[in-house]
Amino acid sequence: MLNRTVRDVLGGQFVVWLPPSATARDAARIMSDRHVASVVVEGDDGHLVGIFTERDMLDRVVAPGRDADNTTLSDVMTPHPLTIAADSTVAHAINEMKDCGLRHLPVMEGGAVIGVVSMRDFISEEVAAVDHEQANRTAVWQYLR
Repeated sequence: MLNRTVRDVLGGQFVVWLPPSATARDAARIMSDRHVASVVVEGDDGHLVGIFTERDMLDRVVAPGRDADNTTLSDVMTPHPLTIAADSTVAHAINEMKDCGLRHLPVMEGGAVIGVVSMRDFISEEVAAVDHEQANRTAVWQYLR
């Protein structure tokens, strides 16, 4: 399971982009509307310049008492975030995230962000695998009865 690629985990995910001039409130609204925990920050040239996450909202906006309507993403995003190639293994992604203390990792292919994986994505996959294994055991047990 850890040999799966990051691309396998992405599924039909879409990337939520905002410019660095967008406000923290803009980011919070779009994250809430789209049920995502991060937005990718795109520069004028269309390339990744940062990432803004729920944790950034808490640690860099809410906790210090900043005004979310007047705080731009360029002021509170994580600039030049670590990224991972889509064909990297899940094990590699988890190790990178663990070693660097990250919860979100932009996924790159051909120089473009094609998604963002989070620790939650990997956990849900592992839980699904365990559920599947338990269902198989139950089916075998019932057959043997």
